Amino acid sequence: QVQLVESGGGLVQPGGSLTLSCAASGLTLDYYAIGWFRQAPGKEREGVACISSRYDSSYYPDSVKGRFAVSRDNAKNMVYLQMNSLKPEDSAVYYCAAERRDAPCALYASPYDHWGQGTQVTVSS
Repeated sequence: QVQLVESGGGLVQPGGSLTLSCAASGLTLDYYAIGWFRQAPGKEREGVACISSRYDSSYYPDSVKGRFAVSRDNAKNMVYLQMNSLKPEDSAVYYCAAERRDAPCALYASPYDHWGQGTQVTVSS
């Protein structure tokens, strides 16, 4: 079965960086769009990055554009989220999600069929 496992979360000071990893198994990553989402307590789940299966096109909301970068290594079945210039408002549980999709990836949750368990990111001094 498809399994996604996030890692790399932790505590970081404002202005710092973290790289999250998403290890995928049970699927051929080449055919899947991958999204990164986050959810803070009392807030809705928010898409922060996605990368398409074709051409590796990626998309970001304005809240993280220029600070976050998503990448993938299909040979290793891995997807990464590089997060720079982190702010306290970036604190949340971060999830990766996968959807078999040829169309450009989506920054909203509904198309995604498979989800990881999440990793906590806390930005605080």
